[in-house]
Amino acid sequence: MLAQDRTPEASELHARCAKPASSWAKRAVDVVGALSALVLFLPLLAVIALIIRVESSGPAVFRQRRGGLNGKPFTIYKFRTMRALEDGDVIEQAKRADPRITPFGAILRRTSMDELPQLVNVLLGDMSLVGPRPHALAHDRFYEQLIPNYSGRLRTRPGLTGLAQVAGLRGETRELSQMAERVHYDLRYIEEWSIVLDIKLLAGTVQALRSQGAR
Repeated sequence: MLAQDRTPEASELHARCAKPASSWAKRAVDVVGALSALVLFLPLLAVIALIIRVESSGPAVFRQRRGGLNGKPFTIYKFRTMRALEDGDVIEQAKRADPRITPFGAILRRTSMDELPQLVNVLLGDMSLVGPRPHALAHDRFYEQLIPNYSGRLRTRPGLTGLAQVAGLRGETRELSQMAERVHYDLRYIEEWSIVLDIKLLAGTVQALRSQGAR
């Protein structure tokens, strides 16, 4: 678990963050939404898994430890998009034109379909449909030393999508300022959270994915 902030500002943020983390309405939306999506996309999930296995050796589903609610580690599920499987104390972020990414993996990443197995994480209670994107444990340890209130984003369940992602802050973070901006949006989401906001962000995510798929 990451170190706890002890400042008055951190305590106030902790109280605000407890609202989305403990909301029964948010959890109900997560369960109904994730279950419905899994049933709807089941044939697609099977086809994607088959193509991954045919294209390259290795499992169809990639597992990695990520930081969850209050920094508690959990195992995230994603469709494998790379030839390399990384988990540990040092993890290299995926880059554009990364040679580790398979041709089909590039399509999955561009359309975010590699994230679909995380619907299982939502059902298990590790994640929410909407929330700060979970980072690898090694990245959490790295950034909490450099970005003030970084650990504040861990006061609620991580999400499949979030305010930062809808604002266009996704993918590789080459500069510390890029991650700091993403954290700013994550904390803003937690402070302003409501069911209505979640619905707007889900709608915004669907619209963004449609635009990407049309390219």
